Amino acid sequence: MSAPSLTLYGTRLSGHAHRVESFLRLLGLPYDYRDTPADRRKQPDFLALNPLGEIPVLVDGDLVLADSNAILVYLARRYAPESRWYSEDPVIAAQIQRWLAIGSCEVRTGPALARAIGLFKRTGHLDEAQAIARKLLAMMDGALAGRAWLADTVPTIADLSCYPYLARVPEGGVPLEPYPQVQAWLARMEALPGFPPMPWASKA
Repeated sequence: MSAPSLTLYGTRLSGHAHRVESFLRLLGLPYDYRDTPADRRKQPDFLALNPLGEIPVLVDGDLVLADSNAILVYLARRYAPESRWYSEDPVIAAQIQRWLAIGSCEVRTGPALARAIGLFKRTGHLDEAQAIARKLLAMMDGALAGRAWLADTVPTIADLSCYPYLARVPEGGVPLEPYPQVQAWLARMEALPGFPPMPWASKA
């Protein structure tokens, strides 16, 4: 397989973009990173890539793909088909899909929104987002008891999907200390060779 021609549009403080960039790094795939702040996403050339004006966007040759979880699935199937990042086992594949859905729903409306309200003055109800985050963290703490990874005995794209906003949920006013299993899982993620930890916006 020839070297891919990959371009990733995102920002360093976006957990959605981090999902994709961390996977590109873990797979050892070369890519061109295009920093795409909010005002840039309103420009016609970017809207031609994603009419919703959202990041991340991955360009792979003639393919233009938006949505971080969709990109994770694509990269796993296209560039790591023999790995277990996305399993062919129906039970494990279903578990991966469940966590991808959680990454698109509870993670977005809980940890991600609480962080966005706290740091970036995004509109929303902080107390509600924090309550969703605490409920999710408690569920995950139980799910990780006695296991290292969310969907399989090895890390998968499910872990990549859930990691960024949970790693920085304290920036939304929700402490991680009550959730030791989640803390241990976050440490395992950050110990993966080549894995880039999610930046702290509050320390940038």
